[in-house]
Amino acid sequence: MTTVTISNSTESSTDEQQSTKRTPAAWFKKYFLAGQQLSAVKVEPPPDASFFERILITHRKYVAVILPTSIAMIIWLLTAYRYNWFRLYETHWQMPIVMILGCTVAGMTAESGGAVAFPFMTLAMHVDPGDARDFAVLIECAGLVCATFSVHFMRVQVESKATLFGLMGSIPGLIVGFEYFDHLLTGPQKKMLFVSIWSSFAVALYILNREKKRKTYSEIQNMNYQKAIILIVTGFIGGILTAFTGSGTDICLFSIITVLFRISEKVATPTTIEIMGMNALISGYYRAIWAADVSEDMYSYVKVTIPIALIVAPVASFIGSHFHRQVLAWFVYIIEFAAIVGFVITGPPIILLVIGAAIIVVGFLFFFGLCKLGERMMNQDRIHLEGTLPMDTPKAQIGWSQ
Repeated sequence: MTTVTISNSTESSTDEQQSTKRTPAAWFKKYFLAGQQLSAVKVEPPPDASFFERILITHRKYVAVILPTSIAMIIWLLTAYRYNWFRLYETHWQMPIVMILGCTVAGMTAESGGAVAFPFMTLAMHVDPGDARDFAVLIECAGLVCATFSVHFMRVQVESKATLFGLMGSIPGLIVGFEYFDHLLTGPQKKMLFVSIWSSFAVALYILNREKKRKTYSEIQNMNYQKAIILIVTGFIGGILTAFTGSGTDICLFSIITVLFRISEKVATPTTIEIMGMNALISGYYRAIWAADVSEDMYSYVKVTIPIALIVAPVASFIGSHFHRQVLAWFVYIIEFAAIVGFVITGPPIILLVIGAAIIVVGFLFFFGLCKLGERMMNQDRIHLEGTLPMDTPKAQIGWSQ
């Protein structure tokens, strides 16, 4: 039996022809009120449902944000009162402010809060990259876990195969990265790698999104062992990068499933949120409990930033699930551009600038090659599906349109 995906993010030629006539209100509705892409399973309240059961079902998306945030905030408030964490705001106020942006990024895009925390702490505050990495993974434990709950409770569609095989690779990658690779690079080298690798991806994603009538899917088509191996290897590499900077698995898998497998950003983003949430829990456990090597200063920053993560990340996840995929992509462009500017402003050695520029060029060529390979794979999937479906099956029902 052939499984058919009824989803496509191709923008119609009619919209393109009428783009000049679109009012500001219509433009805002298209890009910021595009609606959630939910799973196919719909739950209706039974006739004998109680008042609270009806609330949980009919107002699911609001409960998904309020419930985890409320429970976690009560726990934090009781703990903060018991140990007087409030006094820490006098000396550690910087990160709560910065992580308003960081947690917004984590909830809305494929990049975790570490994509903001790591460059800010290392480039602006001159914090050791290892300490910045520890802060990133610990604060992600709070924010991304709540955001993951919100994603699943709202039944926002995710690519479960990418999650499964990505985690199969990222967990060993984290351990290998922490144990063997983390000590091989200096602080400036880690900063350079962080900025250059993800900047090359942002450029490739921009070129990909410039394709006219770009076709996307809501799940990986014709899943086989070769695609599973690609996801596992990608997760492994991402796990190693996460061990350096506190993020990496999310953007690695996001790049593969969007650029190679042509998954819509509206599906890829919540998928990477849950992947990075699991990676954050494992990384946090490893650094805080197994290695027991987190500095007291980083713990203090985490204590005062937790409320921001608990509130902003789930809310941003809810809001971002309504955005057009192009809006989510532009978040990635802006973040990476800001990271490049910040890295250059710090005045790194010329050799690092040259190496970073070379990595951006090579990385761009790599991702551009993935774009072309993804287009070829999409055409093969199309031929395969057309050959297994009845002749009169409408094209709109097989995941694409012309």
